[in-house]
Amino acid sequence: MESTPGYKPSLAIAVLTFRRQEPLAALIPLLLEQAASVAADAAAYVLVVDNDPDRSAESLVGQFADQGVAYVNEPEPGIATARNRALKSASTTDLLVFIDDDEVPVENWLKNLLVTYREFNSVGVVGNVLRKYEVTPDPWILAGRYFDRDPIETGTRVHAAGTGNLLLDLNQVRAANVWFDPVFGLSGGSDTLFTRELVRSGGELIWCADAPVYELIPASRLTRKWVVTRAFRIGNGGARTALAVTTSVPERLAVRAKEAGSGIARIGGGGLKFVVGKLTHNLAYEARGTRTFVRGAGRLTGAFGYHYDREYRKAHKAAAAKASR
Repeated sequence: MESTPGYKPSLAIAVLTFRRQEPLAALIPLLLEQAASVAADAAAYVLVVDNDPDRSAESLVGQFADQGVAYVNEPEPGIATARNRALKSASTTDLLVFIDDDEVPVENWLKNLLVTYREFNSVGVVGNVLRKYEVTPDPWILAGRYFDRDPIETGTRVHAAGTGNLLLDLNQVRAANVWFDPVFGLSGGSDTLFTRELVRSGGELIWCADAPVYELIPASRLTRKWVVTRAFRIGNGGARTALAVTTSVPERLAVRAKEAGSGIARIGGGGLKFVVGKLTHNLAYEARGTRTFVRGAGRLTGAFGYHYDREYRKAHKAAAAKASR
């Protein structure tokens, strides 16, 4: 990005949505406030990418058109294609910030992302995604820390990130010629692969601890089955994206061996912790042991090419069926 004194970069706040009108309607005004708060430093606008072929969000977004909110439609299903549509729609924009339609940014969220970006001039700035729960979770889920992550200090370099809270320098992204891979669009992990490839091309991802967003976790996701499945998918996607960025057979074999070994170690360690937890009635050991075990199983299977996409396909079909009633 240009460093000319007085130059204000253009910035798109990209929201990807699929038939979730209520949270989107609440989010857009908040994002307009965020855009206004950085007016002295960036020319920011809101970009809504509607992944519904029926364009269900178009009329809602149209209500904010006079405030500079842009609408684009991506009819091809899959989060990867929707993310690519955002990149294409912002083809002349300097910066882009991804946020999900079910998230709420804190005060000064955008401003703090920009502060960190200006300090490090990195290809990406990563913010935390904190959780709020629709209902009180099962103590087993809380004990297992299924939605928690350890604190990270601002300025820390990370090797990969999701797009729930991510600022990108699009000029660096274009120079690297990196896009979201549709193969990972329904199984999950296209954002992890995308950011891994940015890092591999020489870019840096920098953590910003002062720019979190809050995601509401619905009751439907606060079950043991859902969180265990998610843990498996995280492990599976991590191994598959690690393999996907390799460029030679020897490197691929080495990464496959590393991921398989890590999976086996997690299966063993998690299994042992689970057994100890059961025998001693230690809820934290039992729940965290389960999480480690299934992540290890996901990593091991991912190392050999298995990918889990049933959950994504089921969710997409269910949302479409509900909206068509």
